[in-house]
Amino acid sequence: MTKLWWQPPQLRSVEDSEQERHATWLELFYDLVFVVAITQLADNLYEHSSLSGFFGFVMLFVPIWWSWIGSVFYANRFDTDDLGHRLLTVAQMLAIAALSINVHNGLDEGSVGFALSYAAVRAVLVVNYLRTIDGVVVARPLTVRLALGFALAAVIWLVSAFVPEPIRFALWGLGLTVDFATPISAGQLHLQVPLHISHLAERFGLFTLIVLGESIIAVVDSIAEQQWNIVLMLTAVFGLSIAFSLWWIYFECVDSSPIQRARAVGRVWIYHTWLYTHLPLAIGLTATGVGVEKILLSEPDLALTAAVRWLICGAVALCLLALGVIHFITVPIKNTLRSEVWVSHRIGAAAFVLVLATVGVGLLPVVLLGLVAVACAVQVALDLYIRSKIAT
Repeated sequence: MTKLWWQPPQLRSVEDSEQERHATWLELFYDLVFVVAITQLADNLYEHSSLSGFFGFVMLFVPIWWSWIGSVFYANRFDTDDLGHRLLTVAQMLAIAALSINVHNGLDEGSVGFALSYAAVRAVLVVNYLRTIDGVVVARPLTVRLALGFALAAVIWLVSAFVPEPIRFALWGLGLTVDFATPISAGQLHLQVPLHISHLAERFGLFTLIVLGESIIAVVDSIAEQQWNIVLMLTAVFGLSIAFSLWWIYFECVDSSPIQRARAVGRVWIYHTWLYTHLPLAIGLTATGVGVEKILLSEPDLALTAAVRWLICGAVALCLLALGVIHFITVPIKNTLRSEVWVSHRIGAAAFVLVLATVGVGLLPVVLLGLVAVACAVQVALDLYIRSKIAT
C-alpha cells in the first residue's frame, strides 16, 4: 500500500505517446476552481469596464492563467496519481481559491493577499518539479531549469507583499517576466522531454470552454434579471451567436499540429507561439462575455457608452486576431495558401469590428451586437466554404 500511494513521478508523456490520453478526474476537479476564478475576474471587469479597468483585469488575469498553465504542463509530463500528487493538487486549489477571493480588490487592499496566494501557487509547482529530479533522470536538465526559474518568480512575488505600491506592482511585472521567460530559456530541452500531444490539446480546449462559458452565463443571468421582450431576446440570440461562432472557429480549425511540427522540425518557437497566443484569446473570450452582459443590461433604446462599445468590439477583435495567429501556425506548411486565407479573414473581421467601435457611436445595443455577431458568423461561413473547396 505504501508503494501504491507514495510513488516517484514518472515521465508519462512517452507512454503510448501516439495514443489518445484524456484529462484525469483529478485534473477536471482541479479545473473547477478556475471556473470560480474566471467568474470573479469577469465580475471585476464588469464593475470596472473602463480602459484602466481593462488593464487591471489583464494584470490579474495573467497570473491566474499562468497558474493553470503550470499545472497542465507538469501533469502532461509527470502526472503520477499518488497521495503526494493529490495533496499537492489540493494545496494548489486552495491557493487558487485565495487568488479568486482577492481578485475584486487585487490592485488595492487585496494586493497583499493576491501576491501571497500566487507565490504559494508557484511554490507548490516548484515542489512538484523537485520531486521529479531523482525519479526522472532524463528530464533533470529541464526540471531543474524550471524549478529554479519558478522558484525565483515565487520569491519575487513573496517579497512584493512586503513592499509598498507601486513598487509591489513593479515586482509583479518582474516576477511574471521571470515566469514567462523560464520555459522559453529552456529552449531545446523541451524537445528532449516530449509532451503528450493529444492530452495537451484537450487541456487547452477545456480551458477555452471555461472562458467561453462566461458568455453563456452572461446571457442567462442578464435575461433572468429582466422582463422578456423581443429586443432583449434578439440581443441574447446575438450574444449566444458570437460565443457559438468563436467556439466553432477555434475547435473546427485548431488541432495539435503546432506541437507535432515543433517536435518534427526542432523549432521550439512554434510551440511557444501556440502556447502564449492562447493568453490573449482567453482574455478576449472572457471580456466578450462581460461585454455581452453589459449590453444585455443596458437601456435598449439608448446608444451604448464608449466604454461598453469598445469593450465588446475590442474583446471580439482580440479573439479574432489571436485565432488568426493560432491558425497560421496550425495549418500544415503544404497548405500555406489556406493558412494565409484564414489569417486574412480573421484580420479583416477584427478590423471591421474595431471600425464599429469607432464609428458606431449612435448605434442601438441590439444593432451593434447584431453587427458583431454577423462578422463572427461570416467567419464560420467562410471556413465552411474554404473546406468545401478543398474537399472538391
